[in-house]
Amino acid sequence: MFSKACQYGIKATIFIANKSQEKSRVNLNDISKEINSPIAFTAKVLQILSKNGIIDSVKGATGGFEIKIDRLDKIMLSHIVDSIDGNTIYTNCGLGFDNCSEIMPCSVHFKFKHIREDLKEMLETTSLLDLSNNINNKMAFMKR
Repeated sequence: MFSKACQYGIKATIFIANKSQEKSRVNLNDISKEINSPIAFTAKVLQILSKNGIIDSVKGATGGFEIKIDRLDKIMLSHIVDSIDGNTIYTNCGLGFDNCSEIMPCSVHFKFKHIREDLKEMLETTSLLDLSNNINNKMAFMKR
């Protein structure tokens, strides 16, 4: 459903949010290890997230990546997905056809339409604070 880059972006952002709640910054190597992603690929994903204002990159000896705590409840999963994958997850055909539409639907078009609508609602109403708190409260995990 999400591209590999988007999956890594979501994981990295949740990890950064969690560490930001602990008032610490994390470096590229730590993020790469935590989300089990190649360093170069992780760097590209973090660059996209930083460029789109999702995460903050702080340079210098005490630098790293962080998210201001007062922004954690304002950054939704949809912001991460849109910055990496765009909005095609809400519009593309469930079977991958180029010409699927309301007028010329594929066999799963109308069933998949409801799934896309539910997914969009979930992504737009789930904040980084929600996800980070789930990890802090041991209701979810980052790494097995």
